[in-house]
Amino acid sequence: MGHVSVLHTYLFGAEDGPEILALHGVTGHGRRWEAMAADQLPDARWISPDLRGHGRSTWAPPWNLEAHVSSLIDTLDTHARGPVLVVGHSFGGALALHLARAVPDRVRGLVLLDPAIGLDSELMRTVADLTISSPDYTDLEEARSEKIGGAWGEVPRDVLETEIAEHLIPLENGRVNWRLSTPALVTAWGELARDPVLPPAHLPTVLVQASKVQPPYVTPVFRRALAEHLGDNLTAVDIECDHMVPQARPDEVAALVRKLL
Repeated sequence: MGHVSVLHTYLFGAEDGPEILALHGVTGHGRRWEAMAADQLPDARWISPDLRGHGRSTWAPPWNLEAHVSSLIDTLDTHARGPVLVVGHSFGGALALHLARAVPDRVRGLVLLDPAIGLDSELMRTVADLTISSPDYTDLEEARSEKIGGAWGEVPRDVLETEIAEHLIPLENGRVNWRLSTPALVTAWGELARDPVLPPAHLPTVLVQASKVQPPYVTPVFRRALAEHLGDNLTAVDIECDHMVPQARPDEVAALVRKLL
């Protein structure tokens, strides 16, 4: 695989603070971490990239897990002083695990927020088909309604409006969509059906499961394997919320992150 360009990356917080590599999920962007960096953990240094195919990073392929990890290593080479705590939400949690496997010396801990990994292949095919058949929205109101009726229902309204202002863009066909590549998104659904990987056994890891998500993104098979592999190095927490854990429960998430800082 050829060299992969450095990601468009936001830097938040204290320049000399302990470093956090914060990874968003599919359809997201790096600025989703800005509020937590400012309000809950301003003493940390947040390195928050837009993933490949998302936001202001390159939308060029490849979009597989290996390409994402390569881009993240480049980002660490550019922005990190030393080993980082990796905080990953959803697809970002899957990437956190693959990154820890690829460069264990660059990662000093993991906070996995409702990570999506090792998911049912038929479900992922269905989601990918839906993305292809309905990739965008008629207008802002339809996009807002889809969020409120889905995983963003518990997220404060001002946070949702910030998301829309930052991330929803007009398309050439007169419709609107999130600032992302639809082919990259479809590829991501397929990548989430790959077998899960486990981090190094010595790595302090926090696993957060959003208990309202059904079927769960944190599968029983993965959770059990992680517990058996990590033993006392795993802290597993269930939070009564939907999938957007960092936005819906920022205080609880920040407290868990601070324990590993």
